[in-house]
Amino acid sequence: MPPPGSREENEKQDAARQAVDILHEISTILNCHLDRRTLSVCISMVENGVNPEALANVVQYLRKEAQKVNFAKKSVGQ
Repeated sequence: MPPPGSREENEKQDAARQAVDILHEISTILNCHLDRRTLSVCISMVENGVNPEALANVVQYLRKEAQKVNFAKKSVGQ
């Protein structure tokens, strides 16, 4: 592993940043509504062995649950 701050380490960070930028553009085009931080976390999870399809299902489920909570809050506030 190269020492922190080395040229090789900087190149790896630049490549990772560029990959996230490209994937964020694709995410935006597909209206996935994932910010760069969330997308980075998802990428890291997949790189560490999480099943991408299962991860997508969890993200969809959590969004639906969040919508229910937001709707319930709005209903109570009226």
